[in-house]
Amino acid sequence: MGEYKNEGIIVAGGNGQGNQLNQLNSPGLIFVDENQSVYVADWCNHRVVKWRKDAKEGHIVAGENGQGENLNQLTYPEAVTVDRLGQIYVADCANHRIMRWCEGKEEGEIVVGGNGQGNQSNQLNGPCGLSFDDEGNLYVADYLNNRIQKFEIEL
Repeated sequence: MGEYKNEGIIVAGGNGQGNQLNQLNSPGLIFVDENQSVYVADWCNHRVVKWRKDAKEGHIVAGENGQGENLNQLTYPEAVTVDRLGQIYVADCANHRIMRWCEGKEEGEIVVGGNGQGNQSNQLNGPCGLSFDDEGNLYVADYLNNRIQKFEIEL
């Protein structure tokens, strides 16, 4: 087996808990793209922040308008992933929905859920994980429903 270095390099945050662009507040799951940009689900700041390789601060790519359920808001985003077109998908945990954001846009759109908390096939209950397969299907870990759902997403 190979050896690992015991000391990590800070690539996002590291400047104490807070809501400035060089800070995070309870970061959740991350996604790293082919350019080594790191997308962070910044849980308690209700936003997703993208940190480019070697950046000193990130920039907000989803959320930023406080906690809430409007299309320009998130409530405790748990996970983030990015599709092959660069669209950003967010598990908006406490709003029981999956949001899609295009970088630079003021608001996102609901692509899964958004029909209230529940266990029907069009509902989620605390989504906490996201992943795409090679065919572009979106898989969602639906935490409080104890299930994984697969969705065909129109790009």
